[in-house]
Amino acid sequence: MNNTWKIYLLAFITFMTATSEFIIAGILDKVAASAHISVSSAGQLITVFAIANAIGTPVVMMAMAKMDRRKLLMLSLGVIVLGSVLTVVLPGFGFLIFSRVLLAIGSGVFATIAKTLASKLAPPERRAGAIATVITGASAALIAGVPIGRVVAAAYDWRVIFWGIGILSLLAIFTVARMIPATNGEEAVPLGKQLALLKNPKILIGLGVIFFWQLGYAVLFSYIAPFLLTVPRMSEREVSAALFAFGIATLIGSKFGGFLTDRIGIPRTLVGGMVVHVIALVLLSTIAGSATVAIPLLMLWAFSAWSSGPGMQYNLVLLAPEASGIMLSLYGSILQLSIAAAAGIGGIAVRSASMPAVSWTGAASVAVALCIAAVSFGLARSSHNSIAMK
Repeated sequence: MNNTWKIYLLAFITFMTATSEFIIAGILDKVAASAHISVSSAGQLITVFAIANAIGTPVVMMAMAKMDRRKLLMLSLGVIVLGSVLTVVLPGFGFLIFSRVLLAIGSGVFATIAKTLASKLAPPERRAGAIATVITGASAALIAGVPIGRVVAAAYDWRVIFWGIGILSLLAIFTVARMIPATNGEEAVPLGKQLALLKNPKILIGLGVIFFWQLGYAVLFSYIAPFLLTVPRMSEREVSAALFAFGIATLIGSKFGGFLTDRIGIPRTLVGGMVVHVIALVLLSTIAGSATVAIPLLMLWAFSAWSSGPGMQYNLVLLAPEASGIMLSLYGSILQLSIAAAAGIGGIAVRSASMPAVSWTGAASVAVALCIAAVSFGLARSSHNSIAMK
């Protein structure tokens, strides 16, 4: 197997591991019914996964920094196998939470190492494309993994999905051992050096924008299946179709966002994307009374939300180009922490108000991110103009 196919192999396994994260949002109502808990309580499984991913992944990466990368890939897949088996065989909500912690750490470590290895397997002029290929594997989990999982859960039982993930992860261990070359570990970046960057006010503002933007997106996505079943009153088949359309829109939005950032710059792309994001969330909670209306609005929401991702990451890199790797690591941690907060806030909104409230809450959060970004970009422009005048 040549290196190009090895990179695609890593992308395919990333698709599988990312599905273990995203699938819960697509089957949340079924998990809640099976565990005899409310949908809002089941949403805490998303919170737990995100916190474990945000905290556990960098801790494991630092602890295992010198380990051979192939062995670490195999170890992370082994953790995913264990998490999948525990999800299926152990009863009770408490064991579900524990299994989500294992899946979060396993998938987080695998994704991080997969991107690093992909860049080393590719020639220098194609390393960015290699990383993008692995990231596409995660995007494909939204496009195909979540809707397919919804269909499987409707036809059989939601636990069948995790049997599949566990078996495929076990096969992946042997595949990685045979196909992926051994690669030396690296020196870990001390946590103190990572946290020192947070003293920069511009970086703090950038991370604040990311937190509220992702919070606004994740607060609805965490409850997307119950929302679609309740607000536009979709059927099971329509929910699966809507999730597939949603996944397609995320991929297009991400690609278009990168293209637009290069063409018109970060401020216009981010502000424009977040304005559309807010409008889409408001319309979903007000006029999405049928699948015919809801699915186009769902795609508009997904497109606008994911179009901001490339600009958010590029903005962070520009704020500290000498520490781009650390900045992207912080980006991932902030993303997961906002997802954790979103699941909890969404649960409160569902219990205290109604299902449409999660969309309104999301719109309010993105509006906060939009205001912070607009003020920040405005101040930066004023500062640049005053320096130019001098």
